[in-house]
Amino acid sequence: MRHALLLLLLPSAALADPTLECTNAGSQVEIGSCVSAMEDRVALALEESYGFALQAAAELDDVTGRNVAQPALEAAQSAWESYRDAQCEAIGASYGGGSGTGIAITSCRVDLGRARVDELLRFAD
Repeated sequence: MRHALLLLLLPSAALADPTLECTNAGSQVEIGSCVSAMEDRVALALEESYGFALQAAAELDDVTGRNVAQPALEAAQSAWESYRDAQCEAIGASYGGGSGTGIAITSCRVDLGRARVDELLRFAD
């Protein structure tokens, strides 16, 4: 299955808070580094899953003779990225500039990114 690589990049999303997955992190700096590494893996998975979804959309457009699915997916991805950025900034703002702000923003980006990978892979299937 072409999506098997993505399963290796994204650990089980069973935990609601990515910081809880940082079991070997003992300090805020270590937790920040851990969630930052998660965000990097999620970004790679997003790139790959978006590529799969774009390919599926292009194939659908070819089969139907219409140019609808690919532009719609591109617009949806752009809108999702804007939503993710605004939502995670809002979560960060709720920390009032405290020391956990960066971790909260990054954790939000991990959570939303994981969910988007699932959506894109469903589109690609």
